Amino acid sequence: MNLRSKMELIRDFLLRINAQTEVDGDWKKFVDEQRENDLAVIIEEEKLKTEETHKFIDNSFRDGVLKTTGTDIDIIMPAVSRFGGGNRAERKKRVIDRLLAYYEKYMELVCIK
Repeated sequence: MNLRSKMELIRDFLLRINAQTEVDGDWKKFVDEQRENDLAVIIEEEKLKTEETHKFIDNSFRDGVLKTTGTDIDIIMPAVSRFGGGNRAERKKRVIDRLLAYYEKYMELVCIK
């Protein structure tokens, strides 16, 4: 899936280029826009905390690893009643899977300084 998602990014970018395209700058802008849009979708669909999720993802790219253990994931997830039958463990696994796919898609394309 990692290569497929990157291939889709490249294909989508190629569909946008023309004679006026400045490939390097436009590629970076395109990746940044797609990365933000993809993360916004995950945040909205999973009802994650926006600011905390952005910080978590930025730190992951900076550190070169997406930490899936410890409390980092718990911090970005919304409060859920542990007694209300909302399967927190299942939801947490789904969030981790989606964030890992996102991270793998963009990890070699993002330059965090």
